[in-house]
Amino acid sequence: MIKELIIDSSPNGATIALLQDKQLVELHKEQITNNYTVGDLYLGRIKKIMPSLNAAFVDVGYEKDAFLHYLDLGPQVQSLLKLTKQVRSGGYQSKLLDNFKLEADINKGGKISDVLAKGVLVPVQIAKEPISTKGPRLSSDLSIAGRYVVLVPFSEVISISKKIKSNTERNRLRKVVESIKPKHFGVIIRTVSEGKGVDELQKDLLDLISKWETFVTKLHGTEPSRKVLGEIGRTSTILRDILSPDFHHIHVNEQSMYDDVRSYIHEISPEMEGIVRLHKHKEPLFEHHGIDKQIKGAFGKTVNLAGGAYLVIEHTEALHVIDVNSGNRTANKENQEENAYQVNKEAAKEIARQLRLRDMGGIVVVDFIDMHKPTNRKELFDYLKAQMADDRAKHTILPPSKFGLIQITRQRVRPEMNIVTSEVCPACHGTGTIRPTVLLLDDIENNFNFILEEQNEKNITLVVHPYIEAFIKKGIFNRQMKWYFKYNQWIKVKSNPAYQITEFHFFSSKDEEIKL
Repeated sequence: MIKELIIDSSPNGATIALLQDKQLVELHKEQITNNYTVGDLYLGRIKKIMPSLNAAFVDVGYEKDAFLHYLDLGPQVQSLLKLTKQVRSGGYQSKLLDNFKLEADINKGGKISDVLAKGVLVPVQIAKEPISTKGPRLSSDLSIAGRYVVLVPFSEVISISKKIKSNTERNRLRKVVESIKPKHFGVIIRTVSEGKGVDELQKDLLDLISKWETFVTKLHGTEPSRKVLGEIGRTSTILRDILSPDFHHIHVNEQSMYDDVRSYIHEISPEMEGIVRLHKHKEPLFEHHGIDKQIKGAFGKTVNLAGGAYLVIEHTEALHVIDVNSGNRTANKENQEENAYQVNKEAAKEIARQLRLRDMGGIVVVDFIDMHKPTNRKELFDYLKAQMADDRAKHTILPPSKFGLIQITRQRVRPEMNIVTSEVCPACHGTGTIRPTVLLLDDIENNFNFILEEQNEKNITLVVHPYIEAFIKKGIFNRQMKWYFKYNQWIKVKSNPAYQITEFHFFSSKDEEIKL
């Protein structure tokens, strides 16, 4: 599989497209004005305790207070509160936790009012960006992510990605991390760590420790409700999380972004620095790689499939609904079951792509074409799971219900990608109405009076829609003849099929448009 990353940089941010075998599978927008990114650390102030929700509303500088549930506090929240209080009062000088005495874990079934109170300052991490009318979703179970490992303060646990299957490799990684991790810090070993040496893991861990030290240093003087430590940009985050030997090219259209990407890749994977290319064509980057066309075809309400079938994607407040239609696909009358199975497989592949592409989250209900054979329903379910295996968002797929519906839950941490694919009508300019056609000739003749009599133009040409041309030239004593007698000169009339029905233009004898 050939993977490419296309980064279209602009003054307002960057749009990042991930291609697999030239097909668009992910699209991300990184806005410079976007102040809330998943992973950012803030010094929150508790605004309100809600015992009925077992949660608190926290001020992190957003117009809507952020939401912090008891289950998102983390078992060591008492240690975090204690460290925050000591650092801000100047009573704790060390940047690491070697000399810090951990507090006992909180009770999993406890109440938030036993831990937090109004006005308390607590470091929090953005778990979900603001979505719709809701403020950010928070967690005080802090973690700092790197390329190979994730650093978790106030813990001693070493966790290893389940995707690393080899017991030998798991034991090796555990021993390596145990030998280099600092006291009172836990570590999560990511999938990309498989096969990496001590030097690479240690460098990544040291970078994360340095970030933690920066966090502790800034924590002392940061004003409440302000950001303490920011996550790296969306571009770097994507490179950190998905960069692999499968990538063949990374195309960038702007020199400073090109330099930043090369520099970052040199840090995390020096051997792949050469795949970064600077786009030098006159044609825009996304247009050159056919991404604009793919975006227009993939983000509408109706998504057409290659075999003639199509999807209808509807969004509601509570869930997303996807309906699979066979369309004009020629059905095999002798085997409708097989036809339905093939259409459903084609749709399942596109649905897996659409979930990633639009970053759809929450509950998704898919209405596949009915199939009667249990084996076909089972194979479709397995096929859909296989197609979604590359999806980095946490998701769960339930087997088909008795009505043939498949339900999917998918993690939502950012607002859904929503791109308007319809364009404003050039005839009505979005109003839904156009000027009465009965007045069109009056408009044309008013312009004749100005062009021929006041500007004294000669040998002009009127260009209109073909229907209008036919109307003007209809009959022997037609409109064109009447204009000849009225203005004492012959006015040429031509048509252009690209014109709207009420569109017209005048051209001089030198074939230059006369601006009105």
